[in-house]
Amino acid sequence: MSYKYVKKPPKYLNLLKIRLPLPGFVSILHRLSGAVLFLFIPFLLWPLQASLASAESYASVNATLSGPLVKLVVVGLIWAFLHHFFAGIRYLALDMHLGVELGAARASGTAVLIASIASTILIGVRLW
Repeated sequence: MSYKYVKKPPKYLNLLKIRLPLPGFVSILHRLSGAVLFLFIPFLLWPLQASLASAESYASVNATLSGPLVKLVVVGLIWAFLHHFFAGIRYLALDMHLGVELGAARASGTAVLIASIASTILIGVRLW
């Protein structure tokens, strides 16, 4: 059998030159947000556990969490949660074969980004 007409695969993939569609970015951000949320579980549970121990530890946690850098991290974690939540709903719909057409998939990807950013801004303004 002759293989001289078989197309050769590229020698390398330049990931910076690949143009991902918007649903591709939503997918990557969904995975990143899930990983970030998983890695931050201990850092999220520690203040909860400490704040429930006593009134003094609650005041200490409250003082620690009132710094601007900590608030920025919390807003980032809120975005990660909301993006993961909205993208998860999108993927559940895709699993049920709802919105799998190209136009609908792009629209739902845009909706996920807008909903997660808008919700983060609303909650972040309230928390700040």
